[in-house]
Amino acid sequence: MSRLPAILKLLERTPNDAELLYAAGMEHKKLGQWADAVRFFDRTIAADAGYCYAYYQRGQTLEQAGDPAGARESYTRGLDAAGKKGDQKAFGEIQLALDLLTG
Repeated sequence: MSRLPAILKLLERTPNDAELLYAAGMEHKKLGQWADAVRFFDRTIAADAGYCYAYYQRGQTLEQAGDPAGARESYTRGLDAAGKKGDQKAFGEIQLALDLLTG
């Protein structure tokens, strides 16, 4: 069962909560709703530019949707965000995703 309705209800009260926006993106991704997932990952990034895994999940979603150029752009932006934040774990995971994409 999807947690999406509950997450969307919470977002009505706090529409710029990065964690809730990210959770909504993840739920849309699980449901195969690529455009909605990307939209929520974009909103997550707008709310918190340092939310590194939003770039990663956005890239993964765009790959699944058949947009490798968009995925590459998302991963590149994610590497920049992870570097600025000093998040080496996120940096490594995003770099791996980019390497796998570009072969």
